[in-house]
Amino acid sequence: MLAAVGDRLVVRSRRVGMPDRHAVILEVEGEGGEPPYRVRWEDNSHEGIFFPGPDAAVLPVA
Repeated sequence: MLAAVGDRLVVRSRRVGMPDRHAVILEVEGEGGEPPYRVRWEDNSHEGIFFPGPDAAVLPVA
């Protein structure tokens, strides 16, 4: 998974009735766009380091 600053991150919910989580990538801490990423979550504005799993996808900003 590769990302750049400003890209969107979507983590698909594993529970019925629970929404997906969305974040903005603030900083790429790995080399060449690799994780981990510093993100800001849209649902609560918290910032943190995120290591994406198989339920996550990066949506590049054009």
